[in-house]
Amino acid sequence: MEPFVIAEGKSPVITAAIHEGHMIREELLPYMNLEEHERSREEDPYTDFLSEISGSRVIVNISRFETDMNRPREKAVYLRPEDAWGLNVWKQALPPELINRSLESYDAFYTGMKTLLNSIIDRFGHFVVLDLHTYNYRREGTAAEASEADNPEINIGTAHNHPRWSELTRHFIQTLSGAKINGQTPDVRENIKFKGGEFSRWINRNYGAFGFVLSIEFKKTFMDEFTGIVDIYHLRDIRRALNFTMDELAEQLELTGSK
Repeated sequence: MEPFVIAEGKSPVITAAIHEGHMIREELLPYMNLEEHERSREEDPYTDFLSEISGSRVIVNISRFETDMNRPREKAVYLRPEDAWGLNVWKQALPPELINRSLESYDAFYTGMKTLLNSIIDRFGHFVVLDLHTYNYRREGTAAEASEADNPEINIGTAHNHPRWSELTRHFIQTLSGAKINGQTPDVRENIKFKGGEFSRWINRNYGAFGFVLSIEFKKTFMDEFTGIVDIYHLRDIRRALNFTMDELAEQLELTGSK
């Protein structure tokens, strides 16, 4: 399996699942200290499924515990527990050559993103990236009740975007808030839990005049964050809600991008 897949479709709306991956290359496995379920809990399962709403897609197949595409390059390989929620990722220090090979994937990924974004801009003049993530909200244990005030059902990270896209962002949030997920309208808020990572920062730094990123974090109410068991009907509702925004998002993007 390739470390990542970058596919250009017929839409300027790009969906990305950069923490979907679970794969660890074989030469790293003897050093890996975490069990698979420990890695899975901090990855973003099912975001590949959500990304299927667009033909322009970015899927990372390798685990963030090998190379995290949403961190700055110097922090893309977790070397210390403080890099990874206090987890001891490795049994012993990684040799420099293994770190460098992990960073080769990082460099290749961002080279591929340059190619994709340049092509989309040439074709459409503008773009938006839906940067899809999920987040744990029961950090204190299986019976913990996380504060709803601090943990929205859907968090939209926009901190790195140019102000010209703010009205479109508000429109997107309003549209998504009006969709039905699991029988009710979702609590969608901006920059409460997360504000966007290096992936968003890099895109906006290099291409912010032409497009922007909506870093969308779904609270893991659609699954058990400890066992990984998913409620497929709830998950399908999330995908339908996202799909509900697509046509209007592309239309508003064209209007804003042409100004």
